[in-house]
Amino acid sequence: MQENQLRILTYNLHKGFSVGNRHFILHKIRDALIESDADIMFLQEMQGQHTGHEQTHHNWPDIPHSEFLAHDRWPHFAYAKNVTYEAGHHGNAILSKYGIQCWENINVSPFAWASRSLLHGVISLPNQGGDLHIICIHLGLMAMERRRQFKTLCTRIDEHVPHDAPLIVAGDFNDWTGQAEKLFSQHLNLKEAYRTLHHKHAKTYPAWLPVLKMDRIYYRGIEPVSCDRPNRKLWNNLSDHSPLVATFQL
Repeated sequence: MQENQLRILTYNLHKGFSVGNRHFILHKIRDALIESDADIMFLQEMQGQHTGHEQTHHNWPDIPHSEFLAHDRWPHFAYAKNVTYEAGHHGNAILSKYGIQCWENINVSPFAWASRSLLHGVISLPNQGGDLHIICIHLGLMAMERRRQFKTLCTRIDEHVPHDAPLIVAGDFNDWTGQAEKLFSQHLNLKEAYRTLHHKHAKTYPAWLPVLKMDRIYYRGIEPVSCDRPNRKLWNNLSDHSPLVATFQL
């Protein structure tokens, strides 16, 4: 991290598989994440365990995927199990170069088969004299479902994040209709980094021809310096989502 700057990345990594689940590519995803040089990563659809894939994919890591991705680069990480099934489970994860004081996962899915959650962590940043609150999210596909989840998110922030504490809320919003914007701006005083800098939301889905504005980085108490979709040539053949990378002035 440059002095007084923080680089973050949000990414739906599709459980480590390529589009159409044709190939297991978690090693390539790790290489791309390392190249991003992010200080904190907000990751959705992280595979926690899958006994079937362990047997059929020779390059399946022998440690949890969050630990495999974090190895040597992000010494602090939290994985939140949201969906369980006979073969295993998946959820969301936070990987950080800086200490995670505490974290809590709030499952906001009305369906047993859907990974929808708010993973709230508190990060200790060096030489900053305060804590950074971060919330990694993966919201629902249906508008009615998302409205309930936005309400839960608002309550969570109101009750657990001090008004003067820096905050980043990032992840896969599935919010192509733009429901979040007015609510976040009016109720939470949150702004979206890409929109602040480019006057529009980033198109991140599908990765090979992005047309939907699915992935966002909201913030308050800090200022964005940059926010972009990184090199498409590197990321296009990985997950079905494109990542967003933002740098903030603390």
